[in-house]
Amino acid sequence: MRRIILARHGQTAWNREEVFRGTADIPLNDFGKEQARALGKKIESLQLKNPLIISSPLERARETAERCSEAVKGRQALVNQGFTDINFGDWQGKSKAEVQQVQPELYRQWLADPASVAFPGGETLEKTANRAWETLNQLVSKHRVHDLVIVSHRVVNKAILCLLLGAGLQAFWKIKQDTACLNILEYDGRTFMIRTLNDTCHLQPLAQGDAADF
Repeated sequence: MRRIILARHGQTAWNREEVFRGTADIPLNDFGKEQARALGKKIESLQLKNPLIISSPLERARETAERCSEAVKGRQALVNQGFTDINFGDWQGKSKAEVQQVQPELYRQWLADPASVAFPGGETLEKTANRAWETLNQLVSKHRVHDLVIVSHRVVNKAILCLLLGAGLQAFWKIKQDTACLNILEYDGRTFMIRTLNDTCHLQPLAQGDAADF
């Protein structure tokens, strides 16, 4: 039984301000860096078998993956485009409040039926989900002797978990993914199983901030 750790990057300024990030390349804030170090220590404690660290190419994910790499025998994180965040198009760089004001109907559709939304200038949730799911399956097939640590984004993680559960993307809003959380998946060569979901216990000792689910 192999383990796949599906983690979310640490906090950024835009998480705290509830600004849509998508493919905008935003770095971790100071608290996010603390979260990333705590996540690395948690992953180290799991004693993974021959771990391989894989990251979205965006800076906030790469920074987080680097902290995980330092904790797990100094292994260098590999970048994989398949785990890039969803392209929110025109919403990127806008706050949640601004989007609600400027495009209220589309925002309501995003909350009610996320799979049906095509973001102006961006992509659909279905496209993001399909590329991330395909990438995950390619990786577990290619790296058969490794446990995997994948550092990605809220939307990508939620989409993968929806597909893994067979719940469809309509379950998107029923799954939380806080900053620097981890999910532990087990894979027997045929089937993925969720052992741990949205674990943030490793963040409790931190003195400030919180694990934002935005």
